[in-house]
Amino acid sequence: MQTDVLIIGSGIAGLSTGIKLALLRPDLKIDVLTKVNERESNTSYAQGGVAAVWDHGADNYEKHIADTLDAGAGLCDEHIVRIVVEEGPVRVEEIIEWGTRFDTDQFKKYDLGREGGHSENRILHYKDLTGWEIQRALSAKAATLDNLVVHEHFFALDLLTQHHLGYIVTKLTPDVTCYGCYVLNRKTGEIDKILAKNTVLAAGGNGQIYRSTTNPVIATGDGIAMAYRAKVHLENMEFVQFHPTALYNPGLDPQAFLVSEAVRGEGAILKRPDGTEFMHDYDPRGSLAPRDIVARAIDNEMKMAGLEYMCLDCTHIDEEHFLKHFPTIHEKCMSIGINPKKDLIPVCPACHYMCGGVKVDEYGKSSVSRLFACGECTSTGLHGANRLASNSLLEALVFGHRIAHSIAANIDNAEVRGDIPNWNRTATAKPDEQVLITQSTKELKEVMSSYVGIVRSNKRLERARKRLELLTEETEDLYKTSLVSTQLCELRNLITIGYLVTKAANLRHESRGLHYTTDYPEKADFVQYSIL
Repeated sequence: MQTDVLIIGSGIAGLSTGIKLALLRPDLKIDVLTKVNERESNTSYAQGGVAAVWDHGADNYEKHIADTLDAGAGLCDEHIVRIVVEEGPVRVEEIIEWGTRFDTDQFKKYDLGREGGHSENRILHYKDLTGWEIQRALSAKAATLDNLVVHEHFFALDLLTQHHLGYIVTKLTPDVTCYGCYVLNRKTGEIDKILAKNTVLAAGGNGQIYRSTTNPVIATGDGIAMAYRAKVHLENMEFVQFHPTALYNPGLDPQAFLVSEAVRGEGAILKRPDGTEFMHDYDPRGSLAPRDIVARAIDNEMKMAGLEYMCLDCTHIDEEHFLKHFPTIHEKCMSIGINPKKDLIPVCPACHYMCGGVKVDEYGKSSVSRLFACGECTSTGLHGANRLASNSLLEALVFGHRIAHSIAANIDNAEVRGDIPNWNRTATAKPDEQVLITQSTKELKEVMSSYVGIVRSNKRLERARKRLELLTEETEDLYKTSLVSTQLCELRNLITIGYLVTKAANLRHESRGLHYTTDYPEKADFVQYSIL
């Protein structure tokens, strides 16, 4: 198969890039891959909303920029922050034109919410299903474009570079170029070769490296792992954001249910199970402090009390107001016997978002020629050491637009490389024991949760490294002798991500943003970037 532009991922990053490019260049053939169905993505599970300066009477760009820089703990690229904040509102207007709905008040003005770290109300939302609504609108818009096709149940295996032509490729090799990728057709089991003039990685997050995560089961780090194998430069992998308030429901949900930060924005208060408030002991902003501060505070309170959860008090919020804004959260709580109007909601931190990833410039270009990246698999410079709530959807829209314009202006100079060999399928045996894959996945999650979680130390990281080395060795042996399967490749990718997070955490000898280590509890006097 040959195409002009191959996009790996069908969430907000992949679809917004594809739609914009299809509109700019109707003559181009654009193919989007998703390993499940089109609407199953991290985007669909984003509850809170999109942060954008909307009410210029009360808010302005400088306030949004300052909030983002403050949350990022000194590692944000101010130039990128200004680009995203200032270009963001226009990009949001575009998805509204494409059919996205946001909640309005009785005066038909947008009902702007507020979340931790924001100094003003600037979050556009659709109930507590904002990501689902954006995904719906983008999928519908994509379906109207003849030159854009979404292929479901195609799993991307490896990016194609000079390595597949027999050359030795390292991170120092000049002019490494991406020519497309190998993909597994999950319906037929066949491995295809897709050749492209330009490739866009928009493969989403990595949350499944942890035992408790708000990410869907598909978030297995495929994009970053492929990029790493292709010698693409990565950055800041140690900064894993744990959402402070996932619903505590141990062992019953494969994906932790997110109690949106917007609930605290509407007045909910974090408390101990005995009803006493604690967040003002950690930060003057109380329950609306940035996520890294809140997550560490909850983690500390749990450890001091020997408990597995803290609580969110919503009992003082008007019941009709709560139902209107958070119907999904209300329904979920009621389904497990918790009435938010009467009961404290048990919550605990869960892995939520990766702030590091493929290092890209202001046009989404990676260190490898003809390879772009967008969305959670990237490190753009916007989030720094900690993502400000609801900035990620905005980032995807802004960079999707910039990537589309960059490709549209330069793709005519690129050609499809036709001499890439087909996949070398030497192994013919299916894994005779599936338990080898499932058990290794469990081990990885336990290792990462126990040793590379919210609080880290040199001893914990060293133990994690040793365990990960053994898991890597075992999985590579299995990979070399087995037929390729989605489950085996996802395990391989997850172990790669776990290794990268652990290695980056080892390199950072300070505590900053989402990375807190008991061996180096203070910020360093200088700013460093962990390039992998």
